[in-house]
Amino acid sequence: MATPLLICDDSNMARKQVARALPDGWDVDITFATNGSEALDVIRAGKGEMVFLDLTMPVLDGFGVLEAVKNEGLKAVIIVISGDIQPAAHERVMALGALEFIKKPVSKEKLGEVLERFGLL
Repeated sequence: MATPLLICDDSNMARKQVARALPDGWDVDITFATNGSEALDVIRAGKGEMVFLDLTMPVLDGFGVLEAVKNEGLKAVIIVISGDIQPAAHERVMALGALEFIKKPVSKEKLGEVLERFGLL
């Protein structure tokens, strides 16, 4: 059965870039969201067991998504993919329960390495 995968970024180009970086042959059912509020709706509906999440977005940012997932006890494995590489941002997302933090733009090799390291492939 395909893994429900959510790619959340306010940039259409960034969403497409992450989708292209997914490992070949990985059995996923992809849903896209353009902000954190949409992302939470998708996760609550069970269509975001695996989430690639941007931090800087309108309506609700990635930090807000991480906080809501943690506070509501939602089932989602979240990997943050962001251009915000400040140490404070990195520490905060990890403290909020993100599995990993990857700098944008993500490469196919880097994404595959992270997924394999955590046994997600």
